[in-house]
Amino acid sequence: MTEPAVGPPSGRPPDLDPGTRRMLWRFAPMIYGPTLLFGLAEGALLPLLPVIAAALGADVAQAALIVSVIVVARLIGNLPAGWLVARIGERRTMAIAGCLALAGGVGVLLAPGLGVLAAASFLIGLCASAFGLARHAFMTTRVPLRYRARALSVLGGSFRLGMFAGPFIAAALLAWSGATDAAVWFFLAMLVALVVLVLVGRDPEEELEAEGLLPSHTALRQAQGPAGGSLGSESAGVFRTMWRHRAVLARMGLPAASLSGLRQARVYLLPLWGVSLGLDAEAIALIVGLTGALEFALFYSSGQIMDRWGRLWACVPSMVLMGGAFVGLAFTHDLEAATAWFVAGAVVVGVGNGLSSGILMTLGADVAPPADPSPFLGSWRTLTDAGAAATPLLIAGVTAAVSLPAATALVGALGLLGAVGFSVSVPRYVPHPPHDR
Repeated sequence: MTEPAVGPPSGRPPDLDPGTRRMLWRFAPMIYGPTLLFGLAEGALLPLLPVIAAALGADVAQAALIVSVIVVARLIGNLPAGWLVARIGERRTMAIAGCLALAGGVGVLLAPGLGVLAAASFLIGLCASAFGLARHAFMTTRVPLRYRARALSVLGGSFRLGMFAGPFIAAALLAWSGATDAAVWFFLAMLVALVVLVLVGRDPEEELEAEGLLPSHTALRQAQGPAGGSLGSESAGVFRTMWRHRAVLARMGLPAASLSGLRQARVYLLPLWGVSLGLDAEAIALIVGLTGALEFALFYSSGQIMDRWGRLWACVPSMVLMGGAFVGLAFTHDLEAATAWFVAGAVVVGVGNGLSSGILMTLGADVAPPADPSPFLGSWRTLTDAGAAATPLLIAGVTAAVSLPAATALVGALGLLGAVGFSVSVPRYVPHPPHDR
């Protein structure tokens, strides 16, 4: 892959030009709305899936397996989602995924047994990957490079807001109705709103191309030409794209997978650490909720840092903070002030994760072929989701074989190695802040 010809730093990033500002404000409901709605839906449903599974007769291991099905489905779904977006476009892909996710929600609601519940969860996970990739592809081709990090950070923040608020909405619905079905009905309502928004709302892609404010896909391909790696009039296959760009996927994809693994470790390790210290559920929920609040509060800062000083200044510090926090936490389990160290570690992890908002999407967009990004982004998201899917298995295996502190230290060490990988690969493929493009 040809390395991007990015210019030298030029100080403070410029404000959004009128065309980009107009696009982001005018089409904000269509650009960020589907992501927010799906985040709210998924955030409300996921915490209750183990409860629903237990009501159907699942033990703890089976309930955990039901939840992991969504992660596996998200991993598997990235490649077909990249193929679908490249052929029918972002809007149609989201509409189809919304309808299929509705079917999955109905399956969860009416599941007579664990098999149907697992199948419905798998379908929801497949649709989640389609939603994420469709909007990622749109932002990659339609937002100017010098504003890309901020726009994608807001996109990541929209999803984080949904995932943060969803559980609280589910808790309120449970308190009001006393039935877990209320959260599933909320999931279905959000998806209906999403499908209506996608089908009825103005399509940014079509309207901007018609008005000549942004180039069409055809113009992008023609403008790029053979030297830029144009794929011609036909979209390249996903597997062909993976092979063609194997170097950048290996060099940047593996550190990206480690960052995704750190994020997933935060979801699993912090509650497990609290349980191992003997804390009650309320204390653990409060500490984990604090990290969620920090992550959401800092989501836009990541985009500002990347657009002003470059991608490296966001991805490496965030990984050092999270990886270092996990390594340090591993040595505090038996100390007298173990709970205080746990809170401090959780705060550092929350700050690090907040500063990483939008990084994976931004780096994927930076190195994707401009003329046809969807197949490449499918490959990129498969690698990052593989890191997220493998991390819980790694934690469980090392904890069973050695101890929880050993698993925590190993996850932190892998994160620090990922920071080293980024420090080597990012300057090669995205060497400077792209202010002049």
